[in-house]
Amino acid sequence: MNISYKWLKEYVDFNLTPQKTAEVLTSCGLEVDSLEEVQTIKGGLKGLYVGEVLTCEAHPNSDHLHITTVDLGKGEPSQIVCGAPNVAAGQKVIVADVGAVLYDGDNEFVIKKSKLRGVESFGMICAEDEIGVGSAHDGIIVLPADAKVGQPAAEYYNLESDWLIEIDITANHADALSHYGVARDLYAWLVQNGYETTLKRPSCDAFKVDNNNLPIAVTIENTDACKRYACVSITDCEVKESPEWLQNKLRTIGLRPINNIVDITNYVMMAYGQPMHCFDADMVKGHHIIVKTQPEGTKFVTLDGEEHTLGATDLSICNAEEPMCIAGVFGGKGSGTYETTRNVVLESAYFHPTWIRKSARRHGLSTDSSYRFERGIDPNGTVYALKQAAILCKELAGGKISMDIKDVYPEPIADFHVDLRYDYVSQLIGKEIGNDVIKSIVTSLGMQIQQESSEGLMLKVPSYRVDVQRPCDVVEDILRIYGYNNVEIPTQLKSSLTVLGNEDKEHKLETLIGEQLVGAGFNEILNNSLTKVNYYEGLNCYTEETCVKLMNPLSTDLGMMRQTLLFGGLESVSRNANRQNQNLRFFEFGNCYHYCPEKANEECPVKAYTEEMHLGLWVTGKRVEGSWLHPDEQSSFYELNGYVQNIFARLGVPAGLLVYETSENNIFSYAMKVMNRGEKVVAELGYVADGILKNFGLNNQVFFADLNWTSIMKMVSKKDVEFKEISKFPAVSRDLALLLDKSVLFKDVVSVATQTEKKLLKKVELFDVYEGKNLPEGKKSYAVNFILQDENATLKDKQIEAIMQKLIANLKGKLAAELR
Repeated sequence: MNISYKWLKEYVDFNLTPQKTAEVLTSCGLEVDSLEEVQTIKGGLKGLYVGEVLTCEAHPNSDHLHITTVDLGKGEPSQIVCGAPNVAAGQKVIVADVGAVLYDGDNEFVIKKSKLRGVESFGMICAEDEIGVGSAHDGIIVLPADAKVGQPAAEYYNLESDWLIEIDITANHADALSHYGVARDLYAWLVQNGYETTLKRPSCDAFKVDNNNLPIAVTIENTDACKRYACVSITDCEVKESPEWLQNKLRTIGLRPINNIVDITNYVMMAYGQPMHCFDADMVKGHHIIVKTQPEGTKFVTLDGEEHTLGATDLSICNAEEPMCIAGVFGGKGSGTYETTRNVVLESAYFHPTWIRKSARRHGLSTDSSYRFERGIDPNGTVYALKQAAILCKELAGGKISMDIKDVYPEPIADFHVDLRYDYVSQLIGKEIGNDVIKSIVTSLGMQIQQESSEGLMLKVPSYRVDVQRPCDVVEDILRIYGYNNVEIPTQLKSSLTVLGNEDKEHKLETLIGEQLVGAGFNEILNNSLTKVNYYEGLNCYTEETCVKLMNPLSTDLGMMRQTLLFGGLESVSRNANRQNQNLRFFEFGNCYHYCPEKANEECPVKAYTEEMHLGLWVTGKRVEGSWLHPDEQSSFYELNGYVQNIFARLGVPAGLLVYETSENNIFSYAMKVMNRGEKVVAELGYVADGILKNFGLNNQVFFADLNWTSIMKMVSKKDVEFKEISKFPAVSRDLALLLDKSVLFKDVVSVATQTEKKLLKKVELFDVYEGKNLPEGKKSYAVNFILQDENATLKDKQIEAIMQKLIANLKGKLAAELR
């Protein structure tokens, strides 16, 4: 929100410097983001002067350029080459001297000595649009004959500097989205701090109906979306440029002047916070305005020429035949005011914030009007704003008010009533500030004291303070005007001791694993938990039916909560791959969300929703590249599996608790799922499906692991890290070559081995697999290494032999294994 320092002073009397004013507003909760001195025309016309064209001759090498000599009042005339068709000797003109800076929007260019078709030029004779004093570009500016040569252009145009205060308005402070709204808070601070001041705004006494030649009927069909609608017609208007004072006000706060009627509505909005719209009265067919929704699929073209499809929840301002405007958001093509317009209808309304917010988001239209409507405006300020606009239309456009104000207000919105106890104020602030101070602040903020007792106040809060409806809201207002810095730090500090809980342990483990992964060459990424719905089309585990969808999405690309971390990580992989960074290792901790339709319960809707923390790992590209010591090596599924097993090992999850099985999740082309003994899936890892990679424009294989961090934390919540000495006694290694059916998996071998010897068997590893020649059909050979160790004594041959024989017997009996 941009605020003009000079404009602010029209509503409240004060003598604070701009810098002090910015400091005060910040202390009042209106945080000032920036403060800068500005001119109504960017650059302040520095380096531009009034000049007189002494001579003007045709350029010998051009059919449209002229060579002029211009007196700038500096002694020797300047030679300037000019291409304007209307340049002539004897004219008084505006000249940009060498070194002057001109602006085209955000772009700037410096006037330099140059050559045009071989002739030197020392400056530029300017047109209106080139220096920002108008929009004409059909020729140079020709000044009256009495213009003083050498006079700075800023002085000639009476440019005055102002201070632009940029305020970051919080969502609970919609009442401050205007100059008068900011003035109210500043006034309260000035009163509290002992300054002599008054708060004022223009009177509406000048409003007078001239005739009843153009009555407009109003019907509100949807009273839920439109609580109040007021309008008035103005006839015999002359649509033209606004006077200089109005253009300067709008330019200072960053608005482009359009014409006097449109500028008036923008001025009123920025002055008093009431968005307005002006219709060409001849476009209001039937002289009847109807506020209603349209049938689903209705096509509508806005003022910018874009076509939009209206839905059943888009409120429209219509005439007797068709929609003219998306209510509170954007006007329709042909319904505005143009040079040919003579009669206008001014609209001032109050729309329900939710309706406006949804329409603005749905159509991707964010305007100054929608920004205010969707946060809540003053429902009882519509008629005041309408009268002020009508008065200005009479003054600036010569119009006549041609109807009594039509104000349709089915259910008036009352002010809010709040009971405020003095002890509650002291308790919440943490300091006794005095009852008189409390009363002074609330009254200076526009609240009325309906009843007072020794215990507190019964307050009537004005309707424009849409966020102040509870005692705590009133205390917040009191404290920001009293000053947060005036609440001293107490000399005593009360505290309580707590013991570390599961959340602290989980956070510590999260940091531990993050550090481990960074040490292994990973980079941490953070992605939005909102994601695209179309990512989940055709998936069997993460279906569209189990998506947690948003009722009011920010955009079509952010319409649901993620069910898996995969797609956010692939966006990061794709972004890096497109920038020639192909070898990647990423990890991310983040919540995933799931909806279970079978658990839907009207009495307790949240039962159908789950939220779990997950850890995602992405590996792609080459594991080793460009090393003199090691040949290039591609990343693999086994590398990823190693990272996952290291995570489990670091968390203290015994290998015997985990079971590997093939996963059916079709985000993978091949994958394994890791389950605990309770058959809960705690991790899945594998090759990302080619179709998914293609959607992200990825050509390299990507390996992805998804660890259910919430489930893993439950497994390790009661486990503590124990340290013990490395065994002094040697381990024994034994190998077996096993002939097995092809259907037997290595995990089956591990399962039989660990069940056979639970104490002395420390590790089982597969180091060779053979299928093919010299083996019976349907068979394969596993070469398996077994590590045995007793931590308290050296194993004897008889012990080792007994264990191996028992192991061989169990493998033969349970897996039909044969020794080769």
